Amino acid sequence: MNAFAAQARLTLCEPEKIIARLCEHMIEHDARVESSAEATVLHYAGSSARFSREGSATLVDVSAPNLESLHFVRMAVASHVLEFAGSPAPVIRWSGDGTGLDHPPNFRILQVIGARNLTPHMRRLTFSGADVGRFAPLDALHVNLLMQHPDLAEPQWPRLGADGLIAWADPQRRPVNRKYTVRSVDVAAGTLDIDFVLHEAAGPGSAFARDARIGDRIGVIGPGGGGLSPADWYLFAGDETALPAIARMLEHLPAQARGRALIEVADASEVQPLACAAAIEVEWLCRDGVPAGTSRRLVDAVQGTPIPQDGSRIHVWAGCEFAAFTAIRGHLRRERNLGKHEHLVVSYWRRGRRDGE
Repeated sequence: MNAFAAQARLTLCEPEKIIARLCEHMIEHDARVESSAEATVLHYAGSSARFSREGSATLVDVSAPNLESLHFVRMAVASHVLEFAGSPAPVIRWSGDGTGLDHPPNFRILQVIGARNLTPHMRRLTFSGADVGRFAPLDALHVNLLMQHPDLAEPQWPRLGADGLIAWADPQRRPVNRKYTVRSVDVAAGTLDIDFVLHEAAGPGSAFARDARIGDRIGVIGPGGGGLSPADWYLFAGDETALPAIARMLEHLPAQARGRALIEVADASEVQPLACAAAIEVEWLCRDGVPAGTSRRLVDAVQGTPIPQDGSRIHVWAGCEFAAFTAIRGHLRRERNLGKHEHLVVSYWRRGRRDGE
């Protein structure tokens, strides 16, 4: 039985239709639904949301094993109810656990304590903060950094509304989110590193890394996203935006693992030393003047890599520009017939947009 619970009482115009759409959406994200005459129950990642009727009202009872998971399920229910209900928007007010939270439980404030360039276009910032151990597990490598609006003299931090959703004191000048990989964590020292690709036409993330000074603060939400999965043979593939994630996963592979890592960078000056105890063949793919996002080198290298057929557990991890992401994911699913558990391919950026916009 889950230890944390919250409740909400909603007035919805078409409750059955709204709940059905919510459940259908969550099933696409590996949720499971149980329906009966009394209630519809949505199970997701160890948490649950129960929808039932009391007269004209819709009752929502959510439960989770910890406060952070409860926050996520409340937020998922509230955001999708508001999305699918349309106008007029229903009033959502939670009671129970979590109602006293001022900030999201996965929010932290970090402070810059160091900065250095690893290569001409890769800059590492070192941050200190409380509870950095939460960023150490390898099943979720990424965080959302809150890049503050340039007009604000003081940073604006996220707060929680009565509906469980993030609220801003000044919504018009709210921070923008940019997703980055936690490159390394030193729990004993209370520090973590994040590597940033420096762009000539700098977006919010690249500009923050370029201009960061000791003592600067930044808000962080996370961790989240996919990470290292257990396997016998690995294929890692990515451009420079995925290099921090690939480097971190290589460092933590078991010595008996084997496979390949394909890393596309601008030129030889962007090659970094990588630590890995496993038998991973690393190949650097230099564009040498070809604009990022237009080269086929990464896609061709993935398509040309043999995948063992000897019964080994396989896992392919790739992170790259959107066009390459589409080609690689399609190839792995159609030509290689890899199952969902055998690959994770993500789009880190899209040509023509800055810093993941």
